[in-house]
Amino acid sequence: MNAPLLSVNDLTVAFGKGTNARQVLHGVSFDLFPGETLAIVGESGSGKSTTASAIIDLLPGTGHVTGGSITLDGKDLTRTGRAEMERIRGRDIGYVPQDPMSNLNPVWSIGFQVKEAVKANGLAQGRREVHDRAVEVLQQAGLADAQRRMHQFPHQFSGGMRQRALIGIGLAADPKLLIADEPTSALDVTVQRVILDHLARLTSERGTSVLLITHDLGLAGDRADRIIVMNQGEIVEAGPSADILTDPQHPYTQRLVAAAPSLASQRIGSSGATAVPAPTAPAVIEVRGLVKEYSIRTGGLHRERFRAVDDVSFRIPRGKTLALVGESGSGKSTVAKMLLQLETPTDGEILIDGQSTSTMSRGEIFRLRRRMQPVFQDPYGSLDPLRSIGTLIAEPLQVHGIGTRQEQHRQTLELLDQVALPRELASRYPNELSGGQRQRVAIARALALKPDIVVLDEAVSALDVLVQDQILRLLAELQSELGLTYLFITHDLAVVRVAADLVCVMEKGRIVEQGTVDSIFSDPREEYTRRLLDAIPGASAPLGGGLAPLP
Repeated sequence: MNAPLLSVNDLTVAFGKGTNARQVLHGVSFDLFPGETLAIVGESGSGKSTTASAIIDLLPGTGHVTGGSITLDGKDLTRTGRAEMERIRGRDIGYVPQDPMSNLNPVWSIGFQVKEAVKANGLAQGRREVHDRAVEVLQQAGLADAQRRMHQFPHQFSGGMRQRALIGIGLAADPKLLIADEPTSALDVTVQRVILDHLARLTSERGTSVLLITHDLGLAGDRADRIIVMNQGEIVEAGPSADILTDPQHPYTQRLVAAAPSLASQRIGSSGATAVPAPTAPAVIEVRGLVKEYSIRTGGLHRERFRAVDDVSFRIPRGKTLALVGESGSGKSTVAKMLLQLETPTDGEILIDGQSTSTMSRGEIFRLRRRMQPVFQDPYGSLDPLRSIGTLIAEPLQVHGIGTRQEQHRQTLELLDQVALPRELASRYPNELSGGQRQRVAIARALALKPDIVVLDEAVSALDVLVQDQILRLLAELQSELGLTYLFITHDLAVVRVAADLVCVMEKGRIVEQGTVDSIFSDPREEYTRRLLDAIPGASAPLGGGLAPLP
């Protein structure tokens, strides 16, 4: 085989200085060859993203390389000056970060930010040429109607659309190496396939190497030539993808494979087929003919009406989970925002226990929010970066006047235990945690008030399979013990299989199919639903049997 494009040799990384330094990578070594796709998998906090950040010299805070070498095309990046490293980024090394909202400037339009990347990398000259190239970049990343979307701002994009914009920027200069840190964790399976097919074409046509960091083992198995498994800052196993996933040798890898959900999995907590709720069962949530329209700018002073949600109706019986699934931009999150009273419906009605939310007083809305808590898709954007983790989890208790300070502190520590986070994280801040750890904090915060309705908007999309397993089991246990009702919004249909009783499939703002999970997955009526199921990574060869039912 040819010489490696990227060679990492005995890499060590630490955070802090002097006696306070804490080593987080311990002698990491691997090679990545031209045209190859190499996946790094492991649970949140295992060192995957830290390895990627060290390669492009973007370690956060006090992070620094303490030993080893990183060689790209014969050049040692650990000895490269700042100015030269800035030239290498973008042109030689493309980077797609994990968190789309914190990596896009909220006060600049999407089009402006893509144009800045095009100009910075010298990809086009002249205003018209830069504009056309920016539109092309977004189209290549799978963003529909890119010309019109150029004028919108990040907050007007869904999480998946923001991620696609970042993917377009990362690929804009056709780099030799693309580091993709969870590049599709916010994307629905059909767009994920478009993006990953594009990456595969780059690999085969231009010899581009891809370093793929992911917690999705099905995705790694489908797309990577080789897989590296990391745990606690070390590589514990490496080899061809098929060997790692079908015959894992290390106990940690075996746990990862066993925890991965698949379409062959059963509903957590179920010993057989999903129970069909009776049509007359009382609905704790009922949505009738819901409509939401926005006025969006199309350039200059021109605006037009955009219908994000179009005549949506569904019922969720008490103690059940309904999953809203569909492509990014299909209207799933907009429905959740209206249910949470964060958006006002243009038309239609939302009833909670038979009472219309449109007739509730401010006091009733405040009491409703105590019993109906959200977990949002973007954990960094939903957590105040200036407040400690313990303060963030305790805040709902303080707002609603529940318990003394000592009781609130004790409950905060118990919630950290519930979501599998060490108690010492209570004194840290969101920027010191990985994306998956931040999402677990968001889930702990939502559970603080012991709500009976939880709206989960892509709540496990940022989590590795082991923690995802823990969180899904925790949610199932809480539902069983307390009779909780969940609205579960996700693009991951394998998770729907293990987490939901009912499912509604959304396309372009409308519900095109709904029913029990078993009926929709075994006999989908709509071509759109079949395409969603077919696009799931590893759907044809499920990993390890998926999540087993609880005893």
